[in-house]
Amino acid sequence: MQKLGVVSLGCPKNAVDTELVLGDLQGDEYELTSDQKDADVIIVNTCGFIESSKKESIDAILEMVALKTEGKCKKLVVTGCLSERYSDELLKEIPEIDHMLGVNQYPRLKQILKESNSQKNNTSINHVHEPAEYFESYMNRVLTTPFYSAYLKLGEGCSNKCAFCIIPKIRGRFRSRTPESIIAEANHFAQHGVKEFNLISQDTTMYGVDLRMKNGLVTLLKSLAKIEGIDWMRLFYCYPTFINSELIEYIASEEKVCNYVDVPLQHTHDFMLKRMKRQETEKGVRSMINELRTKVPDIALRTTFITGFPGETDEHFKHLLEFVREIEFDHVGVFTYFHEEGTTAFDYEDLVSNKIAIARREELMSVQKKICKKKNAAKVGKVLPVLIEGSDSNEEYLVTGRLTTQAPEIDGQIIIEESDVKVGQILPMLITGSTDYDLVARLSTTQNA
Repeated sequence: MQKLGVVSLGCPKNAVDTELVLGDLQGDEYELTSDQKDADVIIVNTCGFIESSKKESIDAILEMVALKTEGKCKKLVVTGCLSERYSDELLKEIPEIDHMLGVNQYPRLKQILKESNSQKNNTSINHVHEPAEYFESYMNRVLTTPFYSAYLKLGEGCSNKCAFCIIPKIRGRFRSRTPESIIAEANHFAQHGVKEFNLISQDTTMYGVDLRMKNGLVTLLKSLAKIEGIDWMRLFYCYPTFINSELIEYIASEEKVCNYVDVPLQHTHDFMLKRMKRQETEKGVRSMINELRTKVPDIALRTTFITGFPGETDEHFKHLLEFVREIEFDHVGVFTYFHEEGTTAFDYEDLVSNKIAIARREELMSVQKKICKKKNAAKVGKVLPVLIEGSDSNEEYLVTGRLTTQAPEIDGQIIIEESDVKVGQILPMLITGSTDYDLVARLSTTQNA
């Protein structure tokens, strides 16, 4: 039996693709290993979204090349977004790659490896332009997340035309999975102990539109809420234009849907939004936020912004800064603009210097840090449900957890003191202290969380 190692880079959507491949390959012929040095076959699932992710992917490939030339590895497979964008260039520069697959050939990998095992000599083969194939079932995934938590991928691709984004060209138009396949997958993993599902896609609020479903996301959530064992469902990548009253009212009414919405805004000034080819306006965004906070008073809002987009003036940035001060988002991520070839914005001429973009990002994050500190301090004294996660990665004697309003890895965490708890439990915790981004808590003697 050959040992199979994997390096998975990029977003949670890419992680699900990796989990599907692992599930398809494990079994009679392959044994999974977490140590690439022991692997006979290594798969690198790449990200190619922005310049920094491209560099990370190339560095990872080169690191695995060293294990092929000097170690045990016999076959090196490169897949994912970077492959989709630059397959010919990568094979030319890194001939040690045996098989190159894009984002549309994951189900082909098992057969490709089987065929290549019968070949005497390894030859680099580019499969990127072969016909697209997709996994029909997601139930054989090998979860790389903790046993109590999983990502639930609702669809593939994106139909939006944001000027800064290459994803539609890499992954195509948005295509929803069937509700039957998603429900079956969620039911399967709930029966195996998954309590928390984080719903993802390139545009989660578009779910079902291509299937001609009315309020597809709400319809799907209603079905998922009926599944025994699911405690928390959290919504990511919600395009602001499509967050409608039906969705907001369902979030308010269903306890299993976390009071949390990830809604990437990118900017708030109408000139910049139009230039970014976004569909929303500042007025529409304000209306959406107001309705969310009116109908779901405890809602936590996460968003992302881009600083230094071509044409962004000091006036535009100050507008964004004041908007963030006023709205007081719960969680904010800020990225500097990357001038990516293939995007609409790549042809824009009025570029902003990277130095200015970085300075604006730091100023925006400084403002957000104060907001987070204030919001965390307001939680002290409250009893809230906490999902127990285990030891802190930096302090093994500290146990950590998360609230419904804290997503895994990207938001803050709960540091738990003096509590005898088990990983995967959801327990009422008394918030006893706060920091800039994290909270301190202990097991509550009351049960009113």
